[in-house]
Amino acid sequence: MTFTEPISETDRAASGDRRRWFALAIVMTAAFMDLVDVTIVNIAIPSIQQDEGASFSQIQWITAGYALAFAAGLITGGRLGDIHGRKRIFLLGVGGFTIASALCGLAANPEMLVASRILQGAMAALMVPQVLSIVHATFPAHERGKVFGLFGAVVGLGAVSGPLLGALLTEWNLFDLSWRPIFLINLPVGIAGLVLGSRVITESKAPGALKLDLVGVGLVTLGLLMLIYPLTRGRELGWPLWGYVSMVCALLVLAALVAYERRKSARDGSPLVELSLFRVKSFAAGIAVQTVFGVVLGVFFLVWTLYMQVGLGWSPLRAGLTGVPFSIAVSTAAGLSVQKLVPRFGRKVLQAGALIMAAGVLLYMWESSRYGIGTTSWQMALPLFVMGVGMGLIIAPLTDAVLSEVPRKHAGAASGLINTVQQMGNALGLGLVSVVFFGLIDDHLSPAEIGPAYIDAFRHALGWVAAVLGVIFVVMFALPKRPALHVEGAPSEGPAEVKEPALVP
Repeated sequence: MTFTEPISETDRAASGDRRRWFALAIVMTAAFMDLVDVTIVNIAIPSIQQDEGASFSQIQWITAGYALAFAAGLITGGRLGDIHGRKRIFLLGVGGFTIASALCGLAANPEMLVASRILQGAMAALMVPQVLSIVHATFPAHERGKVFGLFGAVVGLGAVSGPLLGALLTEWNLFDLSWRPIFLINLPVGIAGLVLGSRVITESKAPGALKLDLVGVGLVTLGLLMLIYPLTRGRELGWPLWGYVSMVCALLVLAALVAYERRKSARDGSPLVELSLFRVKSFAAGIAVQTVFGVVLGVFFLVWTLYMQVGLGWSPLRAGLTGVPFSIAVSTAAGLSVQKLVPRFGRKVLQAGALIMAAGVLLYMWESSRYGIGTTSWQMALPLFVMGVGMGLIIAPLTDAVLSEVPRKHAGAASGLINTVQQMGNALGLGLVSVVFFGLIDDHLSPAEIGPAYIDAFRHALGWVAAVLGVIFVVMFALPKRPALHVEGAPSEGPAEVKEPALVP
């Protein structure tokens, strides 16, 4: 459905400013840099483990630490842009992300790498929320459809190119640096973004910006740390009693968060989490789906790369190329889902996606069992393509389905929360890898035992992934039958927490 709006004088002025297209290129490059950084790391994890002697838990925290810091800071990062200026916070985020990337690339040990990745995630939480806010403030309404279309294309390109770029940089071993160029490549990009962004991006603020809720951020972070840290460390330490106590107390911390958020909402109307949204059944169900789907992705992508490179002994480049059918299927199915299928069939498309993805997972399980250590890339192409189709049918329209019945005055807060819980689910999934994958692998394996052990653990993890996708299928019955599609993602109460195109980890 298309419509035209009268062009205001402000929009006319914006249309005459040619710098807006340079500003668009800069913020899109920053978004691309963040997305690639998420996907590029997974393919290099085995090389990092081999070169640095990282433990299983440190491997998990290299990825989970980023996701956790990113999730915890997303909403606050958006509000900081509203209050202090989107350009200022964006440039601060780009600068911090560049410094953190340098620290990752120069890390002397796994502990420094984990700390640098956490810093990188925190800086991304300042940078990423400003991207669409700057676009919204820079471009007139009649141009935003085209701009958001370009943004979606950049997201798709990042999802496809990230693993391949990571594989190439690791395989080339530039200057004998092994995996380090996957982080160091961000330095020239970040420096260019800082220099050019300071010149061409126009500053903007929100007239009615919500206040910060740092106590809420602290409680969310503490609760998740108390849950994820024992999961990642428990196996190595023999599952001590303090780990179980910590996970139980995490639930108490999250209960304290709910109580605090109620008081915060009544006091100044600026809670981190708008609890009234959960009275909308479809939103509550959608948040559950987003969280659990994030768990699925967190588990799958890490165990998949370990299975190929450690279990089967493949090179990073071969592993990266093997994932191409998956990436192509996700991008193609996502476009068809939003443009053709969901407007006609509604919720059934998302449910079909869950079942198709589960079918691909089960097929992958069978093939890994059937062919074992001799599995080839072309044999993986079919299950990966099926999984990609299922994921594409879900990931593109899911946010719109969750937002369909949310009151317009809360659309911005709801969008920010959706992005946050997806990242939190991803961090939780990465933590659960200790249980569903590493829990089946002995610490002292002979070279001949590594392949079979990793294949068995991979099949076990896929069994959990398939089961969770079945749960997602059932929970989706609570989504609206005909979710409305908000193609431009325009915010209704300030663009800081505007819905973004889904990012594939």
